[in-house]
Amino acid sequence: MAAPAVEGTAVAALRAVMFRVRQAAERSGRAPDLVRVVAVSKTKPVSLIRQVYNSGYRCFGENYAQELIEKAPQLPRDIDWHFIGHLQSNKVKSLLTGVPNLAMVEGVDNAKVANHLDRAVSSLGRNPLKVLVQVNTSGEASKSGIDPSGCVELAKHIKLQCPNIEFSGLMTIGMPDYSSTPENFRTLSNCRIEVCKALGIAEEQCELSMGMSGDFELAIEMGSTNVRVGSTIFGPREYAKKQPN
Repeated sequence: MAAPAVEGTAVAALRAVMFRVRQAAERSGRAPDLVRVVAVSKTKPVSLIRQVYNSGYRCFGENYAQELIEKAPQLPRDIDWHFIGHLQSNKVKSLLTGVPNLAMVEGVDNAKVANHLDRAVSSLGRNPLKVLVQVNTSGEASKSGIDPSGCVELAKHIKLQCPNIEFSGLMTIGMPDYSSTPENFRTLSNCRIEVCKALGIAEEQCELSMGMSGDFELAIEMGSTNVRVGSTIFGPREYAKKQPN
């Protein structure tokens, strides 16, 4: 098991990540403030998240619905939580009920989940929920995400049939080592071009969530607007037991 992060280590690591993000954005001729960093706190204790929160940071992400449901009530309500990855339809209602400050779901990969989210948002009377369509850019059977050929149809379904959720863009998860190749990033960028044309929206209105600890600088250089950085900020993940989604 990894040693617990010492006081301040995660805060210093986040600052170092933000510096690298600024450099990558500038290399690609983009404004650094157009790139969001989601601090992914999967398997990490609330006390460590609070350290980073107390430094002024507000955007955090989790990969397991139950873990997010347990953590969120123990932390301030002005956190913008992102749920990242495949969300089971039977967890939708409990997630939205338990995390009223859920800002975005990064990982809608089928119409069924989109419909469940739409109904849950409506029944709770909360503001529209931002969602990203998860695309399987690497073609791995083990990976969640819709095939690139289906992303336009799913984006249209969300935009036209789900008034209580807001289509905000596309996301992809990397290869088994959680790093992607330039080809994966190009595939997502090409999907954005097709989706924006089909929906009649500007590309600036369609986020690209790609890039994690091992490849976020390359992702930013290739157009990512949202990077999900976990272990580089919080240290190696600590798995005591397999978590349910």
